[in-house]
Amino acid sequence: MSDTLKTATQLACNNKSYKYYSLSKVAEKHDISRLPFSLKILLENLLRNEDGIDVTVSDIEALCNWDPKAEPSTEIAFTPSRVVLQDFTGVPAVVDLAAMRDAMKSLGGDVQKINPLSPAELVIDHSIQVDKYGTANAADLNTQIEFQRNMERYGFLKWGQTAFDTFKVVPPGNGIVHQVNLEYLARVIFGAEQKGELTAYPDTVVGTDSHTTMINGIGVLGWGVGGIEAEAAMLGQAISMLIPQVVGFKLSGELQEGVTATDLVLTVVDMLRDHGVVGKFVEFFGPGLQHLPLADRATIANMAPEYGATCGIFPIDDESLRYLKLSGRSDEQVNLVEKYAKEQGLFHDKNSIDAEYTATLELDMSTVVPSISGPKRPQDRIELTLAKETYKKHFAEFEKGRAAKSIPVAAEKGNYEFKDGNIAVAAITSCTNTSNPAVMLGAGLLARNAAAKGLQVKPWVKTSLAPGSKVVSHYLESAGLMDDLEALGFNVVGFGCTTCIGNSGPLDPALSNAINDNDLIATSVLSGNRNFEGRIHADIQMNFLASPPLVVAYAIAGTMDFDLYNDPLGTDQDGNEVFLKDIWPSDHEIADTISANVNQNSFAVGYEGIFEGDENWEAVKTSESELFDWQDDSTYIKNPPYFEGMTLDVGTIDNIEGARVLAKLGDSVTTDHISPAGAIAEDSPAGVYLKEKGVEKVNFNSYGSRRGNHEVMMRGTFANIRLRNQLAPGTEGGWTRHQPSGEEMTIFDAAMKYQQEGTPLVVIAGTEYGTGSSRDWAAKGTNLLGVKAVLVQSYERIHRSNLVGMGVIPLQFKAGENAETYLLNGKETYDVTGLKNGASKTAEVTAHREDGSSVSFEVDVRIDTPKEVEYCRHGGILHYVLRNLAS
Repeated sequence: MSDTLKTATQLACNNKSYKYYSLSKVAEKHDISRLPFSLKILLENLLRNEDGIDVTVSDIEALCNWDPKAEPSTEIAFTPSRVVLQDFTGVPAVVDLAAMRDAMKSLGGDVQKINPLSPAELVIDHSIQVDKYGTANAADLNTQIEFQRNMERYGFLKWGQTAFDTFKVVPPGNGIVHQVNLEYLARVIFGAEQKGELTAYPDTVVGTDSHTTMINGIGVLGWGVGGIEAEAAMLGQAISMLIPQVVGFKLSGELQEGVTATDLVLTVVDMLRDHGVVGKFVEFFGPGLQHLPLADRATIANMAPEYGATCGIFPIDDESLRYLKLSGRSDEQVNLVEKYAKEQGLFHDKNSIDAEYTATLELDMSTVVPSISGPKRPQDRIELTLAKETYKKHFAEFEKGRAAKSIPVAAEKGNYEFKDGNIAVAAITSCTNTSNPAVMLGAGLLARNAAAKGLQVKPWVKTSLAPGSKVVSHYLESAGLMDDLEALGFNVVGFGCTTCIGNSGPLDPALSNAINDNDLIATSVLSGNRNFEGRIHADIQMNFLASPPLVVAYAIAGTMDFDLYNDPLGTDQDGNEVFLKDIWPSDHEIADTISANVNQNSFAVGYEGIFEGDENWEAVKTSESELFDWQDDSTYIKNPPYFEGMTLDVGTIDNIEGARVLAKLGDSVTTDHISPAGAIAEDSPAGVYLKEKGVEKVNFNSYGSRRGNHEVMMRGTFANIRLRNQLAPGTEGGWTRHQPSGEEMTIFDAAMKYQQEGTPLVVIAGTEYGTGSSRDWAAKGTNLLGVKAVLVQSYERIHRSNLVGMGVIPLQFKAGENAETYLLNGKETYDVTGLKNGASKTAEVTAHREDGSSVSFEVDVRIDTPKEVEYCRHGGILHYVLRNLAS
């Protein structure tokens, strides 16, 4: 280590002496008091990892001299302290590591070099599906089904836990990764051995889910990355990034009676989306922090991807320490966090000086009003008073003025009339809200009040409660509220990510048939963070995000064509009309319930034996070999083809000639559109493949659960049921037209045909390409289909990085230009020239039209850093790492 600025010193704490890198010593030469909290953490990271190669003293000084108004231009190497994964994205990461071991052996290297060099923890939380609901044993039944479906994957993960050092797995049934991260895994400050010395340093993390940012609520700097970047970080590779701009968000006042943290976060999302924070850090500060519990901070931090920021961080303060004690961290750990943070100037109190920011937004929390968002984007906030008329407006847009329909349904739970706008799914789900005792206990209290009035959920509503951890069920039971939720059908269906990721499970077949046969507009309401098209359920077109208490209220109403302020929810036992205000719990009642029931014992019980698992996990069989034993007949775990024929020779970034357009898409194409996580249709390429392998439809499982099988995933790329490819007008789903034949076929079949013809491919799209979850398969599938470049108006941060990580060149139209500027219809052939092996920031695209004419225009090459150039030259980040380790 270089330590050019001589900052290494000692910290006495807990009767130990910790080495640390002092920011106050830097302050003797540079004015860093003005730096935002998040940049001080980055500064310490550079000090500790300075080696004169990846991190130089000039990098450190560039950060010390940060200009908040300047466009980011200085590249730095960030080395996270740990990596957190969930199973949907974690399985393919471990698959890649296993494949890299095989490749390392083929290259003559040491396979043990393919090993995590920093703590990596995987929480199995995305595989639970709501097959059973509304019964006392729903969670047990869903867990049994989960293990039956995923035994291969779980055996593979148990192998990984044995084969790889510092890699731990939290078995199924313990909670959502982000909540487990917040409540149990987060250190805030590490006290660990580094290079032979006990060292104190900030807990920093990257995770294979965009909502890794939830951990920002407790003062831990971290964000979501693609599985590809996470694998590299696990192997000791620093993450290349530009020193970011930081937007300050000043909070004042406090929430009014009846307003929830969900309402607050939807307001924050709305404001920050309007301001524009893509690629930036957001930092919350101001006097309002004293009125904001840690759980509310985590709720806001969780939705950083929805407001577009890299992270949304809160400082370390007394509330952080209180939460660490509440959640059962040791006195030694809490002492270290407090002493280190105060010593380093990272502790916030009423006397803290406000930092300098690129821009500052302000919100008086007393002005926040109850809100929902939808019907297909989380940033589309709707004041609750306007919810009914907003639904009607969207319904008119969907159906172009047709009258609402009402269809009789003979379902398992009885006969009823199902109307346009009726709610088919009402789910208390997702990491955003199930970490928050105020909204969870608020939902329970509302359910108690509703049941006391004799109110019931409508029979067509599929209800579910998926707590983010066992802590939640413990305090709901302690408060006696679980019975009240169950009385309305909100039984626990499992501990994991369900409806928000598309694991909402099947609707009653009679209802599903009625919706599809009559083109009904079914809706859902969920306490989640994502409501993109096609994500929640294939039968549901309009999805609305809401707080857990509002989810219960809407389930009772049974329809989005409803005014919760003025329409009665039903009548009580005496025939009196009951309105929302009659059952909404007071803030005082919620606070008293929290005080009486959320305590250290809740966390101790919830996390007892967290890594051990139940009898189902114990029964999972695995091997202990250092190389994985791939099974040819497996439909879950396959050795990916990335390293076939690989040598130690580095490649080049070549021009692209004669490319065809695989898909021409519009704006806001999400990672769900590119790589869906939900159900696999029987007649889709992936469904056909599984049937050919002898898998019955009932055992298809989801795309998310089969991410360890590239054959399924490449067939699922661009296969979302709501994808609209302009090359195949009038279709919805994964369709395109092969050129020049004009033959309509699936995108997968067309890609394979182009590969046989030796034709490279490009994808063209509009703004915000790749928004959504940090889904590495959206880039991996793109690569495997033969796409060499993607040309769009703008990218979501993680997806652009993932494309680079898979060797796909991200191109971007010049500002103010798009496909329509050059009258591109997608039937042209394309040349991309002037790439200069990655040395050029621009390239020339020439589109050759069918009539023999052509048009040329300049585009930006979004290979943003020198390290990314290296990744592309190697063919991807994994190839880069593998060659370095092998040689």
